[in-house]
Amino acid sequence: MKKAKIVVIGSFNADITALTPKFPVGGETIMGRSLNFGAGGKGTNQAVSAAKNGADVVMVSKIGTDVLSDIARKTYTESGIDSSYVVETSEYPTGSAVIEVSEESGENKIIVIPGANNYLTADDVRKASEKISQCDVVLTQLETSLESVEAALKLSSEYGKITVLNPAPYSAIPEKWFKLVDYFIPNETETEYFTGVKVSDEYSAKEAAKVLMGKGVKNVIITMGKKGAFFCNAEESFVVPSTSSKAVDTTGAGDCFCGAFCTALAEGKPVKDSILFANCAAGISVTRMGASSSMPTREETDSIFNSIK
Repeated sequence: MKKAKIVVIGSFNADITALTPKFPVGGETIMGRSLNFGAGGKGTNQAVSAAKNGADVVMVSKIGTDVLSDIARKTYTESGIDSSYVVETSEYPTGSAVIEVSEESGENKIIVIPGANNYLTADDVRKASEKISQCDVVLTQLETSLESVEAALKLSSEYGKITVLNPAPYSAIPEKWFKLVDYFIPNETETEYFTGVKVSDEYSAKEAAKVLMGKGVKNVIITMGKKGAFFCNAEESFVVPSTSSKAVDTTGAGDCFCGAFCTALAEGKPVKDSILFANCAAGISVTRMGASSSMPTREETDSIFNSIK
């Protein structure tokens, strides 16, 4: 099997996660169950997902020199991620996120403080040009500066690499970007922001995908939680069902999907199998607390993938 090579341009956030029996309403104080400090940020979550699922991963990001940056360095080392292009700055704090997780439903509410992520530059990305030229897939999101995302898309396109954009958290982006994207992976809410189409089923997902393809996107994957993932391009469309699992914490599930999908795609798996593989990984991640820490290993993902393939 071919070894996947992936470059991830994206964020690191130190996640401060509180498990609560219910979400407090305005002005209410409640007693939480636990507090945990861990690694997060969409870019880092996706990088860890790809690495734990068997890919060689290079991370391009920016962190501070404060105590929270220690979590980033430890995470990249333990996950076997090449962090040579993770820039340290004393000017800005390491990104962070405050997360409330409902004990009852596993749903979350998140406040992100971007910090150094907002100051990842195009030059920072270009320094990784050699690694981008040698990889199979370039994966990026919208949790760092827009100039860094544009540099990632342009460089990967220039080198003829597969470009994957997870447009999260939602931000308006230049129309010219869409033509640089091979795989566009929004969730239902983000899809509605970009297209004006409310996604509730396969039919509405296809209508939204047509809008995105009309902008120049080649392939659209809309993640729909328990409903699975919808795929569409000029030749075909289909839904790949999710794997059934009891959600404990949904934080990072979409990121897990993206990292695992890129790994499978870079290995040469067909698109439908790559989406199924990603659904299997994400299905495992929601049964665990945390973001990066919830990502499954290749052995765990394969055990489910091979049982239903």
